[in-house]
Amino acid sequence: MTTTTDRPSRNGVDTATLFATLDAVRGQNEIAKFQFRASNSWVSGTHSRTTISGFHGAMQELEHAQPTVVDADHPAVLVGTDAAPTPVEYLLHAIAACLTAGIANIAAARGVTLTSVRSEVEGDIDLLGILGLSDGSVRNGYQQLRVTFHIAGEADEETLRGIVEQSRRRSAVYDALTNPTPVAIDVVVE
Repeated sequence: MTTTTDRPSRNGVDTATLFATLDAVRGQNEIAKFQFRASNSWVSGTHSRTTISGFHGAMQELEHAQPTVVDADHPAVLVGTDAAPTPVEYLLHAIAACLTAGIANIAAARGVTLTSVRSEVEGDIDLLGILGLSDGSVRNGYQQLRVTFHIAGEADEETLRGIVEQSRRRSAVYDALTNPTPVAIDVVVE
């Protein structure tokens, strides 16, 4: 399941490795079990910093090539210092990035060369829920997300639409956002 640079690729995807990975997982389902992790620390006010580095996958502990550090904050109008995007804005990035990665992989697997993939994501939130000013009828999170893809490639419109739809059906982020995901919260007082 390693990628080599001397293999031909389509859309930047090493299709031989993609298919080898699918075959390996079919042969040993345990390879498919992953655990991703992030560590977050409070900076000040509504500002916090998250580091993403290690994870478990393919039956082993792994590290990303380099740690990723992202900050989150709220804008001044929401009592923050606007040092970074809000946590819910990262969900917009997550859905766009997950769907886009899926599009690239699926197109490559289907032998379709892409020339352009762009998206815009919008999300609507009513702060009455978050601020506790609702009678319970306003949810805390997004009321709706809208993703618009602009896609071009060496295929007809129906094929390109089918690739986007397959990406939606297989997207882990889409699944997490559209289906209840159990979240356990533990507290360790130090």
